[in-house]
Amino acid sequence: MAKNSFKSIVGHGKATKRYTLFNIWVVTLALKLLLMVGYHSTDFDVHRNWLAVTHNLPLSQWYTENTSQWTLDYPPFFAFFEWVLSQFVPSRVEKDGCLDIVEVGQYGLPTVYFQRITVIVSELVLFAALQWIIDTSSNYELRRRMYVATASLALSPGLLLIDHIHFQYNGMMYGFLLLCFNSARLNRYLLCGFWFALLLCFKHIYLYLAPAVFVFLLRSYCLNLHWDKKMNVFSNLCKLVKWRNLLKLGSVVVLVFGIAFVPFYKALPQLLSRLFPFSRGLTHAYWAPNMWALYSFFDRFFIQVYKRVPMTRYFLERTFRFDAAALGNDALLQTSTRGLIGDIEFFILPEITPRLTFLLTLFYQIMALIPLFIQPSYRKFIGATTLCGYASFLFGWHVHEKAILLVIFPMTLIVARDRRLLPAYNLLVACGYGSLFPLIFTSNEWLLKVVYTFLWYIIFYFNFRKVVRVSKTVDRSGNVDRLVNAYLLLFILIVTFTTTVDILKGKFPILKQFEFLNLMIYSVYCGIGVVGSWNIFSWLYFVDETIWE
Repeated sequence: MAKNSFKSIVGHGKATKRYTLFNIWVVTLALKLLLMVGYHSTDFDVHRNWLAVTHNLPLSQWYTENTSQWTLDYPPFFAFFEWVLSQFVPSRVEKDGCLDIVEVGQYGLPTVYFQRITVIVSELVLFAALQWIIDTSSNYELRRRMYVATASLALSPGLLLIDHIHFQYNGMMYGFLLLCFNSARLNRYLLCGFWFALLLCFKHIYLYLAPAVFVFLLRSYCLNLHWDKKMNVFSNLCKLVKWRNLLKLGSVVVLVFGIAFVPFYKALPQLLSRLFPFSRGLTHAYWAPNMWALYSFFDRFFIQVYKRVPMTRYFLERTFRFDAAALGNDALLQTSTRGLIGDIEFFILPEITPRLTFLLTLFYQIMALIPLFIQPSYRKFIGATTLCGYASFLFGWHVHEKAILLVIFPMTLIVARDRRLLPAYNLLVACGYGSLFPLIFTSNEWLLKVVYTFLWYIIFYFNFRKVVRVSKTVDRSGNVDRLVNAYLLLFILIVTFTTTVDILKGKFPILKQFEFLNLMIYSVYCGIGVVGSWNIFSWLYFVDETIWE
């Protein structure tokens, strides 16, 4: 009797134990404060200019003002967010040039401190969303798993590098996304639709995930596919749509978008043209680790093969039908397929058009949505969202390397569901976060980005293995796990090599001639890893139903 009583007390203690991210927030706060005077990219002046534009000009001119090249090109709610921030600019910071509409920003430390603090404060949305996920978990084991998952996101190297060094506001955006996900998990469908509509009105890159959210809400909340044999066909068809639910959800979404866009109805063409600038090239300033990075690499590889191995020329000319005369222009070759903003030209492989990238993205997203439509469960929803993120990252037009977070964040929420998901996740986070290293290219921050990311990976590699749910079915992922680990060990050597080159190029100017080599190594090697992760996850999503039950 006493033994049973002891067990009940222990069990009750576990059930009532509360996991909190407060200590993690304090630790990250200290680190972010130390980074305030570090490197920041041109994105810092982008957001400084948006503060100035929204503070000094009326709404009608926000999306037409073009004194600076860093014009406002985010949706209206983000513009309102910048306006709100501009109301809190202290006079000393304003005198420093924070709110000046100029071609090139001239500012000092006061402006840097102010904008850095706004990122830190806005990230409270992320921590609130993560804590809500933990608190609403139904039992002790689930809370334990979600604590590890949410802690990995709170300490994410991606957010540290992009937001608190490079400079952006992704933490707040992903906070809204996580609020959407958790609302879906709790079957609060209207709240799910509200958070995602709000998110789209802040940053339109999340349109990549919209198909999964749309199908999930449509199937779970607005459709009734149960066929009653006692009723006639007409009656069943009438009950196919839950009209009241559809009206409520539609009203929420339309209201959010109306509040965001109606104030800009006169400037709507200019607003839309800035949100979707299709004049940019296939790849970004350097190749994001996706299919087009590999495609660009093979184009450059075939160029060198064609020029240096004459016996291959006949085969290449007959296979790809290209203009061989253009390969004699070395100046043109140096600017082609390098990921520069603008039109990308391939010399041997066929050209890639925006239409092709759209069709490929759409095809792979539809493939992921079919199982979700059939089985609209929360886990299937997160799986489909992850695959939508994969498809848009791997096949999209002008994809930023930072968009890999669109895949990492949703997958993190379900990785502890089953051990078989760990290889795909480990490969994804290592390649995804590692591919961000070239964003921070100054010598002062190289140690932080490499060491922090490495420590983060080691800590959560073992913590996820500790809390992950072990499947009752036969686990055949051992060979895959070993291949992933071998790939990651080689990646450590690659990071060591590229980091050494970055450190030594200040002392040996000749190394600066190979500056693009490091970028290509990261893009190609990480691209192979991301594609591999996508294949592993896709196999588990489409074939192994036991993970998603």
